[in-house]
Amino acid sequence: MTEAIFYDLKQLTGLAPSLSAQVARAIGTRVVTAKLHPGDLIEDEATLAKRYQVSRSVIRDAVKTLVGKGLLEVRRGIGTRVRPRANWGLLDDDVLAWQQSAPADSTQLNQLMEVRHIVEPKAARWAAERGSDESHLAIVSALERMEAEKGAVEDFVFADATFHRAILRATDNDFLVALEGVIFSALLSSIRLTNDDPRKNERSLPVHREVYEAIAARDGDNAERLMSYLLGDTSLRLNGMLKPV
Repeated sequence: MTEAIFYDLKQLTGLAPSLSAQVARAIGTRVVTAKLHPGDLIEDEATLAKRYQVSRSVIRDAVKTLVGKGLLEVRRGIGTRVRPRANWGLLDDDVLAWQQSAPADSTQLNQLMEVRHIVEPKAARWAAERGSDESHLAIVSALERMEAEKGAVEDFVFADATFHRAILRATDNDFLVALEGVIFSALLSSIRLTNDDPRKNERSLPVHREVYEAIAARDGDNAERLMSYLLGDTSLRLNGMLKPV
């Protein structure tokens, strides 16, 4: 579910993916979900072509895509290997989306939450201080959708992510907006654990509304403080549900 939501949020859906993109996704997902490990050789072109029922040229294009994302490397005379995680394009939209298929990983989730703690409180402040009235309307629209969808899981998740995206976009900072994929990945990964029961959705709604009200009042100090509190509550719930790896 969350991989599809990620692509919807990034507005990357609509066109049918090419065969090479489909194969790249299949192989890439095997890498990021640790079915293939760093240093492993993947199958040769002929074997992959047979496995995925495509031509060898499609396999070559898929491998080129994954090389570009830092997941694979091709060594002449040796084959194609999985690269160490440190070489992956971790901010790449596809890599972030494919990781939604992986089991919850406490280290990765904590790292993603650290990024949220660094970025989102300041984003809330700047949304309050310099966001346009129109951008504030986008925030409250997402909030109202959250309130309307509190009895659902998938629709609530989408609305929640849209709320945080609207705050990033209200900062009018293109570099912050470019980080929205990281925010989505962290949010969707954490929601898989903390909001699996629709009855839990209501718990966070009052603080979300307080964040919005501070932004609408152009109270940067309070907006930053409340967003920090909201993220802190999420981190506490995650820490209570995850065991260190």
